[in-house]
Amino acid sequence: MILRWAAIIAAILWPPLQPAALGQNFPAKPIRMIIAESSGSGADILARQIGGKLTQAWGQSVVVDSRTGASGLIAAELVARSAPDGYTIWMATMTQLISTTMYQRFMMADEFMPIGRVASTYFVIAANAATPVNSIAELIAYAKARPGQILYGSTGQGSSTHLCMELFRTMTGIDLVHVPYKSAAMRLADLAGGQLQVSCAVAPSLQAFVKSGRVRALGVTAAQRTLLVPGVPSIAESVPGYEIVGWYGLLAPLGTPKAIVAQINSMVVKVLQTAEVQDRLIALGAEAAGSTPAEFGAFLRNQTSKWAKVLRESNIRPTE
Repeated sequence: MILRWAAIIAAILWPPLQPAALGQNFPAKPIRMIIAESSGSGADILARQIGGKLTQAWGQSVVVDSRTGASGLIAAELVARSAPDGYTIWMATMTQLISTTMYQRFMMADEFMPIGRVASTYFVIAANAATPVNSIAELIAYAKARPGQILYGSTGQGSSTHLCMELFRTMTGIDLVHVPYKSAAMRLADLAGGQLQVSCAVAPSLQAFVKSGRVRALGVTAAQRTLLVPGVPSIAESVPGYEIVGWYGLLAPLGTPKAIVAQINSMVVKVLQTAEVQDRLIALGAEAAGSTPAEFGAFLRNQTSKWAKVLRESNIRPTE
């Protein structure tokens, strides 16, 4: 009885640790930053850049851990099932949001804690140089005169490059034929070689092909012209309302204390404000996009709704 009353008195005098105190000693050990893409990818380069700066700031290693496969579901499951303590975080991308939405598993907006958006990038719709089009408007007219004859490539069913073209197709009413590839390198080689007439790709990956004259950049997916893709008009100039923002963002397991989420967010935002990181992002064809956890959560809900609609209207379903 004495012990019981002592416990009650202790609970009154020393209430449970408040959220603000939970992050005071964080981090006390190395952090894993999971990516769902391979070494050398945009997510890998960005994760190592941000992770290196966080390591310097915290004095604890941030280790980038690549878990590829199953359209990003392997990485998603690993993070979702990790302890919600801030020591496992996910550098997720638009591609994984699309795949988890398509499979209806490990939904980013509902099954993870948003930390913040890290960077934004854009895609470019491009044509093989032998295809007689020099603008988005000309591509639309060319395709309408040849329904079912224009081939476009993507990096697979439900990929960002697939939905980039499917959104374009549904908004313009043209009839294109989808050719999925196992790798971006193979797809771009065939675009340059003329086996494909058109494709959508992240801007940096097209630079060498455009400079060689084998590929012609027709339009960028930003709502307005952007210095990240200088000299290329926005697709929205010909197709009002068309916009795709590629992005990178950090997520934590559901239930991670808000104080720890806020601490990670605060440090990432500081890192993104440095000139060194911003210059590095621009070299990668991206720009810093720091946000609050709440803003990133709202962004994820909006993006999930947008891409679920495109998947539904284009009848895109899992192939496995």
